[in-house]
Amino acid sequence: MMPVLYLGHGAPPLADDERWASELNAWSATLPRPESILIVSAHWENDPLTLGATRTVPLTYDFWGFPRRYYEVTYEAPGAPELAAAVAGLVGEPVVQDEERGLDHGAYVPLKEMYPDADVPVLQMSMPTLDPRRLFEVGRKLAPLRDQGVLIVGSGFMTHNLSCVDMSRPADYAPPSWSAEFDDWAGRALDDGDVDTLLDFAHKAPAAGIAHPRTEHLAPLFVSLGASADQRSRTTVDGFWYGLSKRSVQFD
Repeated sequence: MMPVLYLGHGAPPLADDERWASELNAWSATLPRPESILIVSAHWENDPLTLGATRTVPLTYDFWGFPRRYYEVTYEAPGAPELAAAVAGLVGEPVVQDEERGLDHGAYVPLKEMYPDADVPVLQMSMPTLDPRRLFEVGRKLAPLRDQGVLIVGSGFMTHNLSCVDMSRPADYAPPSWSAEFDDWAGRALDDGDVDTLLDFAHKAPAAGIAHPRTEHLAPLFVSLGASADQRSRTTVDGFWYGLSKRSVQFD
């Protein structure tokens, strides 16, 4: 059975962080070789649930205001039409296909570090909601894909409040208390396998409204939790980037 991942992708410039890039590369080297990858990114919300292109198409550069080189990145991973059919058969709700939508930066930024040869078929799936319990149920329905060699990846950021980021400072500056406290709470809840507490983060986590003024970057975690079939997690990447938590976890 393949593991399930939740990883922090930050923003395109995070790929310039040599430590983060090397951590993701080393992490992928410990994983079984996937037959294909199903990735859920914080940057694609669409209802009904939508599957991206099942063929190689240009990337979706869903950001603005960055130097030109970030818009010249390529990642020509094969599509995964068989996986798309399997997902549609499992979720038990309407599924549509968007054959023109390429991988967005929540997908290709981390995958480029983990599978730089772009030789693993990749399918991106939208989040049809931000409701934690509904996303958990979507993940639970997708869990059988793990027996077929599919690596299920949720891609977000454990804390995400860009209004509080000061990019004029060094990237490794000490995190603000709200980010550190939320990260610590999440790490302990994940270590304990406390799914109910995680799903109710809005009421139980410290500084939840500051750490996630909008919850799209935490939402992919709930898909991963559902697909993990109640397995405990272990942290594979930790630390902070411009005060935001990079915590990434693997469910075995």
